[in-house]
Amino acid sequence: MAKTCMPIRETRRKYKVRVRNRCRMCGRPRGYYRRFQLCRICLREQALKGMVPGLVKSSW
Repeated sequence: MAKTCMPIRETRRKYKVRVRNRCRMCGRPRGYYRRFQLCRICLREQALKGMVPGLVKSSW
């Protein structure tokens, strides 16, 4: 399960390089989409619910 809060040692920001982009909903650091600030899993769930404007499931 993804951690929802960052560990205490990561809260000290000594170096900008160490900062990880995390999902706004679940805190997942991998599979992150900057445009939506969500991970791939949360983005898919929100898109299927119709919560992300302009994003629809493609079919052909």
